[in-house]
Amino acid sequence: MNQGEIEFKNVSFKYKESAQENVLSNINLHIEPGSTVGILGGTGSAKTSLVQLIDRLYDVSEGEILIDGHNVKDYSLEYLRDQVGMVLQKNTLFSGTVKENLLWGNKEASDEEIKWACKQACVDEFVENFLEGYDTYLEQGGVNVSGGQRQRLTIARALYKQADILVLDDCSSALDYATDAALQKQLQELKEMTKIVISQRTASLKRCDRIMVLYHGELVGFDCHEELLKNCTVYKEIYESQNSKDGDYNG
Repeated sequence: MNQGEIEFKNVSFKYKESAQENVLSNINLHIEPGSTVGILGGTGSAKTSLVQLIDRLYDVSEGEILIDGHNVKDYSLEYLRDQVGMVLQKNTLFSGTVKENLLWGNKEASDEEIKWACKQACVDEFVENFLEGYDTYLEQGGVNVSGGQRQRLTIARALYKQADILVLDDCSSALDYATDAALQKQLQELKEMTKIVISQRTASLKRCDRIMVLYHGELVGFDCHEELLKNCTVYKEIYESQNSKDGDYNG
């Protein structure tokens, strides 16, 4: 594994064999290495379940998932999970300095690597304003920084791990639109890793190369923002409902 190409072939999934219905049904898609792909869908559409199949937190019930042409089951779990970085909405920080929290992702990281990751995750803009910079002490859970700052720190921690595939599971939900837009732009430029971004906000996904649209566990759209607006009813309805309420966002 060194490119990050992902392919789902006729993938279906249910948590128990005895379950009457699949959580995901007949998913077929191909994700180009180095691309940025979004996942959009309502509550219960199985967005998180889909990405958890990639690093084998769960195994498919039918079909297969390939990474760089090899079935994910051909990789050891340790190797697979080392190459697939996952950032969850509620990833936690522990008591210690900012730098100590960041080093949790890769204890061998140099100061240059840390600063690079922090720039990509838009962390540098607030850490450098702290009196003690990267030596600033964080309370357990990072309660002395904002929710958006916590999310950016956990993204930076995952970035310099240098995984082939990076999954961001609704982990920019606490960011304002301007910061979210800046983060998505930075991620788009990281061509050496494949990025999968789950979000509830179409504004967070507009820059993605392609966007998966899930509806009750089925893939009903997989294209760029502009084409989905033309051809995917589910995407268009979500987009219009968000923009009629919040005002159009073109960041």
